[in-house]
Amino acid sequence: MTTNEFQVTGMTCGHCEASVREHVSQVEGVQGVEVSAASGRLIVMADAVSDDAVIAAVDEAGYEAVRV
Repeated sequence: MTTNEFQVTGMTCGHCEASVREHVSQVEGVQGVEVSAASGRLIVMADAVSDDAVIAAVDEAGYEAVRV
């Protein structure tokens, strides 16, 4: 399992965190998600998941992400 970190812009509250967590958790292969609106950090624990899939899930939730 690998751990990847992303910077997410646009999150301001717990609802934002929940939305990102929900969308990213649905990506096939994702085993765990940690997200913080305060820091803008998204940490994804997964088995062979592409950055593009995670970024697309964050985009679907209404936010922007880049790999750190």
